[in-house]
Amino acid sequence: MLNYHSLAVIPGDGIGTEVVSAALRVLERVANVSDRFRLETREFDWSCQYYLQHGRMMPEDGLETLKSFDAIFLGAVGFPTVPDHVSLWGLLLPIRRGFDQYVNLRPVKILKGVQSPLRRYEAGMVDFVVIRENTEGEYSNIGGRLRPGTADEIVIQNSVFTRMGCERVMRYAYEMARKSRQHLTAATKSNGINYTMPFWDEVFRDVGRHYPDVAQTLTHVDALASYFITCPERFDVVVASNLFGDILTDIGGAIQGGLGLAAAANINPERRYPSMFEPVHGSAPDIAGKGIANPTAQMWTAKLMLDHLGYPEEGQWILDAIEATLAEHIKTPDLGGQATTAQFTDAVMTHLPS
Repeated sequence: MLNYHSLAVIPGDGIGTEVVSAALRVLERVANVSDRFRLETREFDWSCQYYLQHGRMMPEDGLETLKSFDAIFLGAVGFPTVPDHVSLWGLLLPIRRGFDQYVNLRPVKILKGVQSPLRRYEAGMVDFVVIRENTEGEYSNIGGRLRPGTADEIVIQNSVFTRMGCERVMRYAYEMARKSRQHLTAATKSNGINYTMPFWDEVFRDVGRHYPDVAQTLTHVDALASYFITCPERFDVVVASNLFGDILTDIGGAIQGGLGLAAAANINPERRYPSMFEPVHGSAPDIAGKGIANPTAQMWTAKLMLDHLGYPEEGQWILDAIEATLAEHIKTPDLGGQATTAQFTDAVMTHLPS
């Protein structure tokens, strides 16, 4: 029996429209070949261009509109015509928080055919996942400015860590580690941040008592950033707060070979709301419209989406096809190749089941 899944597509800005179009070609092929599911897509033009026309990044009832979909497939948000804080807080963050997508999942893996900046590491030698708490922590929207523009100006930004928020993201990470290589590393800074981080450590240990089969390590985030570079092969699953996870995952993207390869998922594990899947490379306005954007991250993001929807086998088709293409030295300019977005996508299509 075929399952039908509704997909809200938001190409967004810059190269977002280009890489989403490429990834949808791949998704359409996979869905049509699979005997288990089909995808029904609806595209929304919410973007910085939409903001310039309407004064907001999405309609007032945007979240209500998206709520009925099974998943959200996002390209990129942001363009020089609109301040970053406007585009981010007007679209991306309302979706993440409104739909309680408290798990941000980012794989860090060196793919076949890609030379990592860490020259001694080859494909398969680095393969781990970072789980970032996605709705509270250091990015909580609490604080303010007093006496702005004066010599006495005061700016306060508060971090918010709740037991519920920490416990649930840590449980998710522990469960993932249990199904992987049974090792979980938590990023901390309890030697310098004297309230939130000791609390984070306590919750990590408390939750860890229910997972005696998982090796558990607490590592200060500055040391962890160093270890990502010097010995990335040691990691299996890493869990981190909102800010620390944001920084560490960009290091992970660099290890892979660049942000053009960095995929991400914003997940509501309880499935009360749709989850959102996006690359993290941004809208790249400097190359937008040139047809040379790397669609790998968006395609890999499609794989994460299929995993979440319950089709890991079909998701693996996508990643295998990407690696087969890269191994043939068909690469976009950011990876040292000469292929256009369309040429790379055409090559990926030849490696998919038909």
